Amino acid sequence: MFAVACAGWRDFPIWDKRRLRLICLEHPAAFPTSLSTPLSPPPPLHISAETMSEPTKQEPTKQESTTPKPEESTAAADFTKYKTAADIVNNVLKKLVSLTVEGAKVIDLCVEGDKLLEQGTGAVYNKAVKGVKVSKGIAFPTCVSVNNAVAHFSPLASDPSAGQMLAKGDVVKIHLGAHIDGFAAVSAETVVVGASAAEPVTGRKADVVQAAWHAAEVAMRLVKVGNKNWQVTDAVNKVAAAFDCKPVEGMLSCQQTQNVIDGKKRIILNPSEAQKKDFETVTFAEGEVWGIDILVSSGEDGKARLEESRTTIYQKESAVTYQLKMKTSRAVFSEVQKKAGAFPFNIRWLEDEKRARLGLQEAVQHNLVKPYEVVFTPANTIVAAFHFTIALLPGGPALVTHPPTWYKPELVKSEKQLEDPELKELLTKPLRESKKDKKKKKADGEEAKAEA
Repeated sequence: MFAVACAGWRDFPIWDKRRLRLICLEHPAAFPTSLSTPLSPPPPLHISAETMSEPTKQEPTKQESTTPKPEESTAAADFTKYKTAADIVNNVLKKLVSLTVEGAKVIDLCVEGDKLLEQGTGAVYNKAVKGVKVSKGIAFPTCVSVNNAVAHFSPLASDPSAGQMLAKGDVVKIHLGAHIDGFAAVSAETVVVGASAAEPVTGRKADVVQAAWHAAEVAMRLVKVGNKNWQVTDAVNKVAAAFDCKPVEGMLSCQQTQNVIDGKKRIILNPSEAQKKDFETVTFAEGEVWGIDILVSSGEDGKARLEESRTTIYQKESAVTYQLKMKTSRAVFSEVQKKAGAFPFNIRWLEDEKRARLGLQEAVQHNLVKPYEVVFTPANTIVAAFHFTIALLPGGPALVTHPPTWYKPELVKSEKQLEDPELKELLTKPLRESKKDKKKKKADGEEAKAEA
């Protein structure tokens, strides 16, 4: 949710087979075939005898090396950091989903989420590398946005909305992220308070939740090497329309790199005519990591607007430089850099809330810091959201983050369903092509060439 967090790893050199083997062997659970079915181990690796053969008895020459190339080791280590962050995020989400019950206070969930993220990241990577501590922490502050609140709702104790409590039937979006050494895993999912298999979600709430989930599943299969961002935009529109819903206008998904969750390559949902004209067409490339944010509204047009809720989440703009004039502004900006670095932060984390708000005013005015504003769709509408982090590997897309904790088909019963034959077929396909399918496709291509 960039408007929701555009939540990635550093631009890798070209991936070769040996590097992929390193990652696969270290993280077999990182390559699920589909989130519609339980996760299962990946197919066995077929490594050539030549690659795995025993070394000869001769001593290696000076030109030979028995250790992995530096870039191979770096790629594997970076992926480990992504997966470690994703595991922490998943554990926190599980805890917060269990606490998302009737009578729970939104602010308590937000504070608890941030505390658990800090604890989780604080327990790993504590050994300095070449004398330098590994940076780690929250990649996106915990937000709990209810019903028609689209995203970024994380109130302070002093806010009028701090007393908001959850009621049975509320549609709750939980959104958060963690990073290790700047490699961020960000996730969001939707929970309906009090729903169960015996008392599932129905009506418009079921429509919007199911639309958002199916749109997320379609997006997972379209964010692949060679495809373009508009393919995702168009497909999400079609899925939402099948449930008489609309994607939230102008919401962004972004490419990620180290210390960047809002990269320049982006996907836009439900763009206005003006946004269509100005938005850049991009092609997904091997080695990229993306934070994909799917937000769907039960409203007629998906438009969102600002309301009275106060902004609490901000992020330092790394590309902008400006010499702040006020002493308070300089002090607050310095505190932000120390506590959050390149990632979004909540004013709640700063020592003095009043001073922080005052100091941030000048920084925002001169674009040193950008706000993540709380936006809402009309009062009689509902928004559902799912956010996942995905890596584009040579073997196909690989989910970095975990499947949703709460969503299951038996909990959400919509009377509407997806009818588009192409999209229905796409949803039956695994996230990654099997080796058998790849060989068949290659053989068919060679046969077609021969016939020509």
